[in-house]
Amino acid sequence: MRLSIIIPFHRGKHFLDDCLESLSEQQINDYETILVLDNVKEDIDSLLELYKDKLNIKTVEINKTINQKLYSKHLADENDKSYISKEELDRRGSEYNYSGVAAARNLGIEKSKGDYIFFLDSDDYLHEESLKKMIKVIEDKDNNYDIIYGRIKKTWFSKKVYFTSFNKEDALINEVDQLTLTQLIDYKKTLSDIGIIGMMIKREYLNKYNIKFDENMIFYSELPYLISLINNIESSKYVIDAFYIKRKHNNPIDYPSLSQLMSENKFKEYINAYQIAREISSSEDVKEILDQKLIDFYLDQFTKKIRRSSNELWRTEYFKVMQEAVLSINNQVINNLTGFDKRLVNGLKKGNIKKLKLLININLGFKKLLRIRKNKRLISYYLYFKVFSKKPIIKDLVLCESFYGKSYAGNPKYLYEYLSENYPDKFKFVWIIDKKSQIPFKHKKVKRFSIRYAYYIARSQYYIFNSRQPEWVRKRKGNTFLQTWHGTPLKRLVFDQDEVMAATPLYKAQVYKQSRAWDYLVSANYFSTEVFKKAFKFDNRILEYGYPRNDILHSQDKEERARDIKKKLKIPMDKKTILYAPTWRDDEYYGKGKYKFQLKLDLQLLKEKLGSEYLILLRTHYFIADSLDIKGVEDFAINLSKYDDISELYLISDILITDYSSVFFDYANLKRPMIFYTYDLDKYRDILRGFYFDIEKELPGPIVYTSDEVVNSIINIKEISEEYIDKYELFYEKFCGLEDGCASRNISKEVFNL
Repeated sequence: MRLSIIIPFHRGKHFLDDCLESLSEQQINDYETILVLDNVKEDIDSLLELYKDKLNIKTVEINKTINQKLYSKHLADENDKSYISKEELDRRGSEYNYSGVAAARNLGIEKSKGDYIFFLDSDDYLHEESLKKMIKVIEDKDNNYDIIYGRIKKTWFSKKVYFTSFNKEDALINEVDQLTLTQLIDYKKTLSDIGIIGMMIKREYLNKYNIKFDENMIFYSELPYLISLINNIESSKYVIDAFYIKRKHNNPIDYPSLSQLMSENKFKEYINAYQIAREISSSEDVKEILDQKLIDFYLDQFTKKIRRSSNELWRTEYFKVMQEAVLSINNQVINNLTGFDKRLVNGLKKGNIKKLKLLININLGFKKLLRIRKNKRLISYYLYFKVFSKKPIIKDLVLCESFYGKSYAGNPKYLYEYLSENYPDKFKFVWIIDKKSQIPFKHKKVKRFSIRYAYYIARSQYYIFNSRQPEWVRKRKGNTFLQTWHGTPLKRLVFDQDEVMAATPLYKAQVYKQSRAWDYLVSANYFSTEVFKKAFKFDNRILEYGYPRNDILHSQDKEERARDIKKKLKIPMDKKTILYAPTWRDDEYYGKGKYKFQLKLDLQLLKEKLGSEYLILLRTHYFIADSLDIKGVEDFAINLSKYDDISELYLISDILITDYSSVFFDYANLKRPMIFYTYDLDKYRDILRGFYFDIEKELPGPIVYTSDEVVNSIINIKEISEEYIDKYELFYEKFCGLEDGCASRNISKEVFNL
């Protein structure tokens, strides 16, 4: 048999599906797939049945062969900004019991029959025909390579998203055209990045030198294994167009990768793997590379552990382990260092922890000053932890923030106004707002991330937010956090999302950490309650009273309010208004916190067909509330993306056009017509986010895909309203049934003990 593909599997059926699907696209023959099942708890029978004949799969259960190893003790402290707390890791520890990838790979080799071995992790996948290209090298009779290896690309995304949302050529660009095996090691950023994935290894070569994975290692067994491989290598080949896609995990809460797991043995194993690799290496060049990467680890990570970690082991036992390792390295590597780096390494070698801590403090302090010069926000961050958080909480001080300080709007606005009007002397209010806004009643305005922001977020008794708080904010004893959120979810949220297409791949980990601080979460309907519990993994109190921002949609004077708003916006009273409020797309961003959006509605066409009777109001998501291009239609389209309160725009709108935005759940309170312009429905539903229900069955209005269809729907809006009247009633009952205009009062009574 030509090739044996060895796949260790412990958990993550959805990862394995991608992995096996990519194998089915390789267009190769004469191979076997050895799937090593390592204490698997998931039901994967149907998945294996799907690929069994396609991939010649043979399963081996390692828990019947090797004693199970328990790794349930974990280290994590707040200063390390770990994704998961120590308590949570301990609670979930039993989920991570497994024999380990080293033992699984050894067993896979033992049970395999191929002339060549290829290791494929179950959470990774291959570019189409990559194995075919590598095997082609083997089949050349003039070649007799011990190792054939290709390129490795990293991604946060599933196979479907990776090759659908991105241009294939762009996704596979690599800046290095040729790599020797030694260069391959040097090219890796850290010791933990050095591994054997993407390599096709001759079995005869493994047997000749008795090369095996060290089964005592859980995290770093690949490093010494690779060094053993290249020690006696006679010939190898780099296949430039064979791509192995290394998938990083965006959900370290439910499906952590090995690198995201914390173990009390992890650091010692890291050093042990380095020492073994260095000891067995026959190349002075490789030894020097390993030494340099150990020094980089010490300077970049270990010194910070000494300074910041609450775990004393980093200054005692681990310190001695690190010192012994550095004492054995090539002095030339240290001599090549300059400045503080050299002093820090020599300080470690001398072993005086007190003097070393002083050097580290000076070094980190200097670096912090440089960062502060570039980013003034760091002053606020520093004062929050070192000064303000040590002061007592101020009783009845309420901090309000809407959409990350971008507007005076939403649920926080209406709760604030209710409290201010009905309990004028009880509370003191601070509004986080980054622009000039007219805010009634007595309050203080503070800019987000300013020093005053850090002061008030440290000392307020109450928080009223409708979006997430900064990740660095710590819940204090005596804080009450009211999270009002900002909409009924149609699009899948957080832990219900398969992919995180936003600019921050570890969004799930961040939200999990932030939502642990929420005491109350507001829900507009029973549907949202069930979604929030699951999507946020939320176990605290959910307030099912409707949204405060929708109170005005049920107010007795809503018609009068609508007239006043139209006057303020200078909208002619004889014109009907259409509100177009599209959502943002998760893949439309330039970088973290930098979003983009391109209007897909033909405004010129709408003006020609509807301009005599209608005006259109444009209102984009707050992430993308930058200016829209309305040149040529200024007398028909009004850009209100910067208008704070969308609830007021609902009041003055006769028709709503939207797509997947949660605005239609709120607008439905008015029982006015809605049109759903979903020009990218397949992509949004199947790739970007996915929906909680079948919109084609439940939406109370027509789904259209072109600007022409939008125009026709508006022209025939009376007939459409009659057509959807029954569906609208069902929709209203399900999503607006709790709304009665009293949400602000009911929530305030419960949260503020009024």
